[in-house]
Amino acid sequence: MDAISIIRDKRDKRALTDDQIDWIIDAYTRGTVADEQMSALAMAILLNGMTRQEIARWTAAMIASGERLDITGALADPAAAPRPTADKHSTGGVGDKITLPLAPLVAACGATVPQLSGRGLGHTGGTLDKLESIPGWRARLSNAEMLDVLRSAGCVICAAGDGLAPADRKLYALRDVTGTVESIPLIASSIMSKKIAEGTGSLVLDVKVGTGAFMKTVEDARELATTMVGLGTDHGVRTVALLTEMSTPLGLTAGNALEVRESLEVLAGGGPADVVELTLALAREMLDAAGLEDADPAKALADGSAMDAWRRMITAQGGDPDAPLPASRAQHIVTAPTTGVLSRLDAYDIGVAAWRLGAGRARKEDPVQAAAGIELHAKPGDTVTKGAPLMTLHTDTPERFDYATEALTTSYDIAPHGTEVRVGPIVRERIA
Repeated sequence: MDAISIIRDKRDKRALTDDQIDWIIDAYTRGTVADEQMSALAMAILLNGMTRQEIARWTAAMIASGERLDITGALADPAAAPRPTADKHSTGGVGDKITLPLAPLVAACGATVPQLSGRGLGHTGGTLDKLESIPGWRARLSNAEMLDVLRSAGCVICAAGDGLAPADRKLYALRDVTGTVESIPLIASSIMSKKIAEGTGSLVLDVKVGTGAFMKTVEDARELATTMVGLGTDHGVRTVALLTEMSTPLGLTAGNALEVRESLEVLAGGGPADVVELTLALAREMLDAAGLEDADPAKALADGSAMDAWRRMITAQGGDPDAPLPASRAQHIVTAPTTGVLSRLDAYDIGVAAWRLGAGRARKEDPVQAAAGIELHAKPGDTVTKGAPLMTLHTDTPERFDYATEALTTSYDIAPHGTEVRVGPIVRERIA
């Protein structure tokens, strides 16, 4: 077989055979298929799609490219009752810091949470990029280190190990810089290959829908969620998906250290109402999937046990939970041009602006700025006053301000006083 023939087949809308898929994933993992060839194939998949059989085989080939873990078996203690494992994955959004408070919250309620996370893709933030703003914190752990953190803290948030779906690790970075992030087959196989390979017992998927999500319509989000639930179920992982709103940024921050700060507010019993609502909704789904439906995540936030689990996890991964978070060297305030009611705040535009400030990357090898991002001072439905701060831009490189503010010129609308602004539910559908 050869890569060019496979690219041509998909370019010409032909379904790839099992043998073709197995060969291309294996050859790309070993380096005999070049990045530019896999980029061409990824674009052909984006444009022409895949059948369910192709997606299933692509996912299986990604899993087979590396090792499979058995976290439940590795953590089994004959002298103690087993703790069920539960994991969560978000398809990516703007201001989506939910994993940070969620993992320790679910751990505090009795589950073991092996949260393998990723870096930013396009205009969306990455969980690992956010946590790396904490001094000393390490994303890369060996399997033995990951199990040690799970034993001591009940939860871990880390990068997938080198042996876990290595094909996905290469392709994940490539998709970010080739305009192929939005492909439903590639999203589904990327997420589910890692989650199935890690060996979790149950999985809750947070599938974002809206302007700031990769899935812009409910129909596309539903298709992605249904595909992933089917993949998980077929591999023996109890899988549930929630379709959640992402036309407006989550919370009041978009950016790495800024979102860590907001997550700490949630763990301390405060934080923005929408972040708390979604954190609790996902926590209840994870606990129910793990057989812990009687646990009360709201109580674990209120009594400090979730914060205790956070501190144990951060410390176990080399971080200092008491260290100050990085602050940007420069700030720029965007003021409201008129008085009225903020009627729209576009998540995609906010995400692009944060990316331009340095919170994201243009190439897979680019660093990100820990302190870059956007702090919001109002959300849809709030009253704003002419000349008052609407958002504050943060960066270490102030020459980026002009480029970032270009993305914000159409990012919001202000309606006259008295206008009724309807804010829809965060959770739009549940798919199981």
